[in-house]
Amino acid sequence: MQKDTQMKIDHLGAKKCVTGSCHLMQIPGARGRAVNILVDCGKAQGRDPELDFDDFPVAPEKIDYLFLTHAHIDHIGRVPDLIDAGFDGEIICTHGTKALLIPMLHDSLSFTQKSKKEIQAIEQKIDDLSWGFEYGEVFSLKKGIRFKLGNAGHILGSCFVWFKICLESDEDDYRVVFSGDLGCTDTPILPDPDTPDACDLLIMESTYGDRNHESRKKRIEVLKSCLTKALSDGGIVYIPAFSLGRTQELIYELDRIGMKVPVFIDSPLGLKITKIYARLDECWDREAKELKARGDDPINFKGLYSVERFGDHKKLLKLSGPAIIIAGSGMCTGGRIVDHLKHGLNDPKNDIFFVGYQAKGTPGRRIIEKKVPCRAGIHKLSGYSAHADQAMLVKWVKSMSVPPKEIRLVHGESRARKALAAALGI
Repeated sequence: MQKDTQMKIDHLGAKKCVTGSCHLMQIPGARGRAVNILVDCGKAQGRDPELDFDDFPVAPEKIDYLFLTHAHIDHIGRVPDLIDAGFDGEIICTHGTKALLIPMLHDSLSFTQKSKKEIQAIEQKIDDLSWGFEYGEVFSLKKGIRFKLGNAGHILGSCFVWFKICLESDEDDYRVVFSGDLGCTDTPILPDPDTPDACDLLIMESTYGDRNHESRKKRIEVLKSCLTKALSDGGIVYIPAFSLGRTQELIYELDRIGMKVPVFIDSPLGLKITKIYARLDECWDREAKELKARGDDPINFKGLYSVERFGDHKKLLKLSGPAIIIAGSGMCTGGRIVDHLKHGLNDPKNDIFFVGYQAKGTPGRRIIEKKVPCRAGIHKLSGYSAHADQAMLVKWVKSMSVPPKEIRLVHGESRARKALAAALGI
């Protein structure tokens, strides 16, 4: 059991919902000076709550370390605001997340009221404070705290974090694992998640704790079948997709399918992230590396078109099908997909493929729930989640050499948390 008299963990975001991940660990130190570690500082989406920094148990300027499990906005989106509020500690992440951090935050900052000069200053500050670390190696922080980053298999650079904390003596060491977002096994481009070390307390995501996904082989077949049917009437298939992770997976699998219609990536950020994926091919799984070695670039193919300039985006709105358009944002909360849906929702020849989680209150969720007028076909392909399903989550926990003494489920809606708790027997 956690020794609350000696250390404390507060779940400041995504405690009972999916977005806005933020967890604070307060570890006692000499002369009453605690070491304060924040794990993620994400932006909430939809109706998910977001705690003001003034209401944090510890003021931002007293936080020593910020660990980032990966570069999705619901895990990093409030980092600029945290710095504005006084945070000046070290930002710790993997090399992959370090490479993605500024591009992802730049896109987010561009929608704020900050000037170009202010954005450049905050990006430079983040770059100066952040450090990239390798997977699988143990590193030391102050006060004898150790940590290790494990590959989470969620997106490029994603990790779970293992902490070893000496509270009183060597016999009193306390180990905590924050899962971050765990990815599926057999995910395109990415290696499977690493096996976690044993721990006393596991803080684990539960996004899809109440369901199991289709197999990768089946989902490719389903995608091909759905696309063939949807495009048969000459319409357009719109795919709202996260710029980081989902867009690259879709490119990979559309290449494997061998689509004969043009595919447009209408996302400047998605294109930028794809270039980073291509540069960091040492992070790919064996299959992707072997394809590239044979001269088959797994994230590029004939008939794939990049739409970077806004003028070209406007022209694309007038396009006649058949065609596939992949655009952000993944939950339809902004970005170029909004323009496409305004033009295409009322045409019965068109179709919308949802390939990712849609948070409560987001336009994507409302479209799926048929709360938005729509004559286009609506399809939900659950097999394209970047999150592990119930079976994978249970298997990941059971792969530990010793079961955790305590498991806390976060980052999930109530039904998902309850179902996963039952499956884990907690």
